[in-house]
Parts: sequence; structure tokens; C-alpha cells
Amino acid sequence: MANSVLFLIWAFVCLSFVLIAFRFGKCWLFGIVVADVILANIFVVKGMVLFGLAATGGNVVYASIFLATDILAEHYGYNTARRAVFLGFFASIFFLVATQFTLKFEPADYDIAQPAFSTIFSLTPRIVIASMIAYLISQNLAISLFHAIKRLTGGRHLWLRNNGSTIASQFVDTAIFTLIAFWGVYPHLLEMILFTWLLKVIVAICGTPFMYLAAHFKPDDAADHRE
Repeated sequence: MANSVLFLIWAFVCLSFVLIAFRFGKCWLFGIVVADVILANIFVVKGMVLFGLAATGGNVVYASIFLATDILAEHYGYNTARRAVFLGFFASIFFLVATQFTLKFEPADYDIAQPAFSTIFSLTPRIVIASMIAYLISQNLAISLFHAIKRLTGGRHLWLRNNGSTIASQFVDTAIFTLIAFWGVYPHLLEMILFTWLLKVIVAICGTPFMYLAAHFKPDDAADHRE
């Protein structure tokens, strides 16, 4: 129960940071996307129990990326949102290269971090590759769906394009990532996919009020440089 309450609090904190970043402009949102992509690749190796079922630690930070790209798509346009996606993709590649180089260095006699580094980052290549593939496909799908729904509804029903694009693309993301990252490692992958997706849906729904609040946090560059 404590984990489940902490999960909801953590979701609120992550989504709030996205909104605060937006207040300072699109470059800050780019920064949030990069930070969340890297943190998700680290946190995903931590297992936990949420609402009675197994989950990973990267769900919340990763799900908050979708709020960031939705805000970018809504207030700066399709091309800006896509730039954020590719920036996050580039950060994932650099993260993968950096962690593997760091692991290869022979530790000093006084070093105490190598065992922890090995535990966390020895799984990194497979996880990051899975994450990069899933991220690139799902984020581009999310942005495309967001704009398609916006066109179909004539710019109305912000909640629909926000949740519809995120929930659909999050399922694609979860399925691709889980199958590539954990096939042959963990049993019951279908249960993992469905439950992980459900957690991301919860975060997406929690993010809807933040999407509406963004209109009141809009910085000057959102008005001046809309694409």
C-alpha cells in the first residue's frame, strides 16, 4: 500500500516538474525529456510491487515524457515536438555509450562503486536498445495521433487528443519495450505488458489537468514561435 501511495505522489511530482519546465520555455521541456529518458533507462532495472502486481521503477518518469511532448505539440507545433523526441533518442545513444565505457575502466583498489555499477549497467545495452526502439516508434506515433485527433475535432476536446494519443502509443511502447528487453528473462510478459501499460494510463489520466493548466503557464516563446 505504501508503494502505491508513493507511486501517485511521484506521478504528481513528475508531472508538476514538466509544467514548471514549460513555464520557462521549450528548451526547458527539451531538458525534461532528456532527463526523463536517461532516468527511465536507469530506474527500469528496479523491480517493485504496485497495487499488488510487479512493476518497474521507470514507469512514472517515462510516462511524463508524453505530457512534455503533448505540451510541445500543442503550444509549439508538430516539428518542435518531433525535435524533442529525437533529442531524447540521441541522449539514449550517448547514455548507452557512456555507461559501457565507464564499466570498462579497471576500478582502483579503493573503489566501492564498481559492483553497483555492474549490477545496474550490465543490463543497460539490451534495455537501452529496447527503450530506444520503443521510444522512437511510440513517441512519433503519439505526436502523429495528437495532431490527427486535433484536426478531426477542429482543435476542440484537448482531453481527447491528449489521452487518446498517449494511451494508444503507450501500449505500443510497452509491448515493444517489454518483448525486446525481457524476453527470456522474466516469465508472464503479457501480464507485465498489460499492468505496466495500466500504470502509464493512470499517469496519463493524472496528466490531463496539467495539460489544461499549461494554458495558464504559457511562456512568451509559445506565443511567438508557434509552428
